Amino acid sequence: MNIDEWLMIATKELVSADIQSARLDAELILSHTLHKPRTYLHAHGDEALDDRREEVANARLQMRIEHTPVAYIVGHKEFYGRQFKTTPAALIPRPESETIIDLLKEIITNNKLLVTSKIHLVDVGTGTGCLGITAKLEWPKLNVTLTDDSQHALNLARKNARLLGAETSFIKNNLLRGFTAPTDIIIANLPYVDRTWEVSPETKSEPDEALFARNEGLDLILQLIEQATLILETGGHLLLESDKRQHADIIAFAEKHGLNHRKTSGLITYFVQP
Repeated sequence: MNIDEWLMIATKELVSADIQSARLDAELILSHTLHKPRTYLHAHGDEALDDRREEVANARLQMRIEHTPVAYIVGHKEFYGRQFKTTPAALIPRPESETIIDLLKEIITNNKLLVTSKIHLVDVGTGTGCLGITAKLEWPKLNVTLTDDSQHALNLARKNARLLGAETSFIKNNLLRGFTAPTDIIIANLPYVDRTWEVSPETKSEPDEALFARNEGLDLILQLIEQATLILETGGHLLLESDKRQHADIIAFAEKHGLNHRKTSGLITYFVQP
């Protein structure tokens, strides 16, 4: 069997399994198996697959048919133009979360941060580390701390930081409990899915503790808001990812606790400590 034939068969099987990105996923699986870029597949469609590589590709294809996320099959996911290692220890980075980095650009530019002082940013519930590490790489002068209550997730974040050359600190911690150091920026993509919501089959492969939260998905976010108000500097920034249907409750709770709602963009709500 050659590359074109395998891709055609794999795509049909993925379509039958109700995989929306069937052709793309087939290409990602095969390119990972062959250790070649996807462009190689397009240019070498008549190249024969040896039995061993076809067997490995078929095994990975079966995982995708069973709705294992591609990021777990190939072991990485792109976030803000960089490749992050992914394992079932942490949530897979989502494109929607890149909005946090976009908002940080506005914050740092508009407030002329990093010009005269050292800015401390904390990424709470860091998972793969994609948010905090990206912030550090985009603005190397930031003092960045990554926290998570999962040691496995923190180990993964540490590995990503090392591979990408980001000098960050790591703390195993439940949200901001015990934090006392004044902080300028807090970013967080915490679990916010309520267990009654309908979710895609792919999320069943991701860790429950990275997805679900009590109180209609708001429990951890509300705890973090209360904790953030105690350590944020005057003029400090809090950026939270959540579902759009939760935004009104989050904004009302944050304002009740003294934060000013500055902006909502996509899934992100952005607050300032007055």
